[in-house]
Amino acid sequence: MWFAIFIVTIVISIVGAVYLINAVSRFRAFTRFDRKWQQKLNATLVVILCFAGFAAFMGMVNAITILIYVIFFFLISGLIVRIVDKVHGTKSSSVSTGRSKVYLQGWLAIAVSIVYLSGAYYMCHNVWRTDYNLKTDKDIQDLHIALIADSHLGTTFDGEGFAAWLEEIEQASPDMLLIAGDFVDNDSVRADMVRACEALGTLDLRYGVFFVYGNHDKHTFGGRDFTAQDLEDELIKNNVQILEDEIVTIDNICIAGRKDYITEPRLDIDDLLQDVSDDKYIIVLDHEPTDYENESASASDLVVSGHTHGGQLLAIKYIGELTGVNDKTYGYERISDTDFIVTSGISDWALDFKTGTRSEYVMINVN
Repeated sequence: MWFAIFIVTIVISIVGAVYLINAVSRFRAFTRFDRKWQQKLNATLVVILCFAGFAAFMGMVNAITILIYVIFFFLISGLIVRIVDKVHGTKSSSVSTGRSKVYLQGWLAIAVSIVYLSGAYYMCHNVWRTDYNLKTDKDIQDLHIALIADSHLGTTFDGEGFAAWLEEIEQASPDMLLIAGDFVDNDSVRADMVRACEALGTLDLRYGVFFVYGNHDKHTFGGRDFTAQDLEDELIKNNVQILEDEIVTIDNICIAGRKDYITEPRLDIDDLLQDVSDDKYIIVLDHEPTDYENESASASDLVVSGHTHGGQLLAIKYIGELTGVNDKTYGYERISDTDFIVTSGISDWALDFKTGTRSEYVMINVN
């Protein structure tokens, strides 16, 4: 499905680029040329140069994202101008400033694009704390859980940046840290991975750190300078408990970690929990929020996930839910006696923008 979305995105980008070139050619810098083909040729060169610049400094995925949003805002500003024209019976695509005319649609689109994408960049590169307060009838002490996912080391912060965010999380005094996958990806580098693992090893938590793999952690398209085994070795060296269809019981709490749904065959949730007593408070780490029906029917008390990045971009925020790929995109839901939480992630994969969501770490208080 995501491959189909990628193809559709490329097609929309190409068609939209043609529209954008026509719109950009109406700026005064291009209308000074007498011939239409000269106006369009120069506008094309400017659009291509801008796209190439963004691709060079921010990567192809970010360049395409910027292009799509700029096209969208040109369309919206053009629609606004048309509506104003109809209401007032005037032609307001340009406004006079005395000596010259200002291309209203174009400058409005550029201004909104800058403001909107700057905000999206800020929402992605900064991290907020999100709190959830849950209740249970099971016999446990009050439990304070920190949850992160989708750090994708190297996208918005390096190993040192990750260590800095861990310091803030530790100040919240959690009893445990849950890492719900996609710690690294294909663009992560060994130095950042090692530093981030070392930072995990310095945490002083009552129950420790628990980790499940995401779809990016083990499986790459090649090119990164460390292997999945290197990652595993560094995590274990720093006292991180990796759970691959495995459970750990501490006091009256059970932490169960599932293998990644996309990349590996895995146990059914009932098989994974078959030997766990129902009087335990059962926490399930599942990178992808894709098995709510079975998990809500199981003995699970709390299921935490990542993977969706909170929808990532406003235009695709609910595609996963509408198509049935994900059971939830973001936030909290209670089904039967099971609490489900999906985090938007502490960082991002490839993209430097988040719209309609923001980067976060999660604090879950169970009373």
